[in-house]
Amino acid sequence: MRGHLPDENPGFVGRRTELERISVALAENRLVTVTGVGGVGKTRLALRAAHRAAERYPDGAWWTDLTQLDGDRLLVALVADSVDLADHTPGMAATGLCRRLADDRLLLVLDSCEHLAEPCGRLVAELLAAAPGLTVLATSRRPLGVEGEHVITLDPLPPAGQDALELLRGAAGEDFPAVGPAGEICVRLEGIPLALELAAAQIRLQGAEAVRDQLGSRFDAPPGTRFDLLAHTERVWPSRHQTLRAAIGWSHELSAPLERLLWARLSVFRGPFDLASATAVCVGGPLNRATLPGALDGLVRASVVRAADTAGRHRMLDTIREYGATWLDRTGETATVAERHAAHFRGLARRAEAEWHGARQLRWYRTVDAHHTDLRTALDRLLRTDPDAALDLVGSVAFAWSCRGRLREARDGLEQALLLSDVRGRVRARALWALGVTLVLQGEFGPAQEVSERCAREARYAEYVEHAGYAEEPGYGEHAGPVDHGVSVDHAGSVDHGVYADPSGHAERTGHGAYAEAVAHAGHTAARGTGSRRDRPGDLTLDAAALAGLLALTTGRPMAAYVVVGHVLDAARGGPADSAARLRCHLVRVFALTGLGRLDEARERALALRARCQDLDEHWTRTALEYQLALTGLLEGDPAAASGHARAMLEGTRSLGASLGVALGLDVLATALAAAGDGERAADVSGTGEAYWRSTGQPRRGLPGLRALHEKYTDTVRASIGEPAYEEIFVRALTGLPQDGLDRALRGPRHG
Repeated sequence: MRGHLPDENPGFVGRRTELERISVALAENRLVTVTGVGGVGKTRLALRAAHRAAERYPDGAWWTDLTQLDGDRLLVALVADSVDLADHTPGMAATGLCRRLADDRLLLVLDSCEHLAEPCGRLVAELLAAAPGLTVLATSRRPLGVEGEHVITLDPLPPAGQDALELLRGAAGEDFPAVGPAGEICVRLEGIPLALELAAAQIRLQGAEAVRDQLGSRFDAPPGTRFDLLAHTERVWPSRHQTLRAAIGWSHELSAPLERLLWARLSVFRGPFDLASATAVCVGGPLNRATLPGALDGLVRASVVRAADTAGRHRMLDTIREYGATWLDRTGETATVAERHAAHFRGLARRAEAEWHGARQLRWYRTVDAHHTDLRTALDRLLRTDPDAALDLVGSVAFAWSCRGRLREARDGLEQALLLSDVRGRVRARALWALGVTLVLQGEFGPAQEVSERCAREARYAEYVEHAGYAEEPGYGEHAGPVDHGVSVDHAGSVDHGVYADPSGHAERTGHGAYAEAVAHAGHTAARGTGSRRDRPGDLTLDAAALAGLLALTTGRPMAAYVVVGHVLDAARGGPADSAARLRCHLVRVFALTGLGRLDEARERALALRARCQDLDEHWTRTALEYQLALTGLLEGDPAAASGHARAMLEGTRSLGASLGVALGLDVLATALAAAGDGERAADVSGTGEAYWRSTGQPRRGLPGLRALHEKYTDTVRASIGEPAYEEIFVRALTGLPQDGLDRALRGPRHG
């Protein structure tokens, strides 16, 4: 089934009438909002309703969890990500999302909208206007206020009814009789599902009678004294909020002191967390490395923290997290724990960058993806409190975000941090490089050129200071000064200042820019053997050159790309795989050789570089090399070899979750199949590729040479199998499940 919905909770009980009401409402209205008190079961009910309704929507049902957002700045990016739109578009925030949904018939579920009700309402109104086939199911403690909204108010389970008792039985793992302590517990907790789950956890520890007695003594107190910690500011259901909060407060009282302390500190996490992260952020005072695991186990037993999943990660429900956050504020530790949280995820980001080059690349890539919410939370805090640290964090993870398709988030974070931070040197150069890559992938070549030049200057400045041991001096840096090893390629296709001769003796006239003259000087110096270690470019300059080369390649200037990385590589010392920056420069040179038609040399270098990557267990560069080898196969008239390399690329991009890479790989595979005369499979793969391109939010792109080959061979097979047959297969693949189409593409011809 197309779409993405989380797995249903196996403990779901009752709600037959409510499910039917939602089903009817979805059939008759384009926006249905389920409202109710926190903990009443809105999320579970919406999830069950979405699973039941999904088959009515040809383009699937898609889930967006909004609890991870503090504000609305990344609302569109999160919704886009939830519908598999890797939003690469540089324009207005909602434009790509509207375009993605415009022709689809799908169900979009927005869960937990209450803290973003107004921006959610504006976005929903815009999406509904742009996408006639869109239906939205929202959950919120209050309506969104959109014209045509159909509101369904969800009450708790009937306290004396069978459903409340069944929920308590299932959560406690005990078959209670209908009459007795269990029934009294259900009545006292007014049938609120979350309150019943918390009570069930205590029943497992103490028994039903003890829990009933404790609830009796607590809930018989005057309502105003049940739970006086949180001021109720909402306009609806105050009495039921009082009951729920009293139930949470009761669970809090029953927790051991260290468990309560950990509960409060864990509230800083907005996404999943593991024991290592909890330890790094929450230790302090009596809660130390020895006592924390036991406290965490206690919170799991009490159902305050969800049990660890298969990856060892825990979660807290938003309502319980809010309660803990209030206690954290009361203890005066909010700022301290938030600082620890930000420092921890800054450290995680730096480790991820350091481990990118090597066997742990894929593991760290997935770690960054899994902790995306808390990395964003840490970044948002640091942007307010320590912009220099924010620049360090986002510069460390932005490349991984861009690889994952989170281009808008990467760009947003980088641009904000660069604006707010005054830090100079390595951290700034790295952030400028990551921003330049992001802009190139968005197709923003003008801004990318400007950032590329800034990156080159900052890289040279940083390396000059590091090698010389100098502090910042006038005349150096991002906006002025002599620069040596860097490279900048202007948008017209030239390399800055001077004339560069390629190996065949042809010269490329250069334009104005940052510092290519000194690159030539450094290269000649190194060739004469007179260059010192300080004269040679380091990894920052290598990455600046790789960025300039990437920009040249994507704008159809392979000679500029070849020259720009060649001079820096000639001046540098070391092997191709000694660092990630060296690998990226060598990768650009391989693509440049391909674009220049020097195919034998390109293939030889690519195979050698791929072997180095395999030894390192490096995935990203290896995947890009498979793309280059596929291109080389096409240009050499060997479609079988091209198909094999294209499938290897697709395997790699799928493991990285890179939708843009999958789209590029499907294009080269479709071209190879068309070149081999396999028109039906070429149409199928091309239709799947178009589906993936649409998921990126931008039109079909790729290197200019591939686009020409794709058009040439596609026209041939369209004629051979007939235009109607080709279009039928293409459209079937385009409108089918993209994952199924990718699976077919990877199986190869022997499997049909």
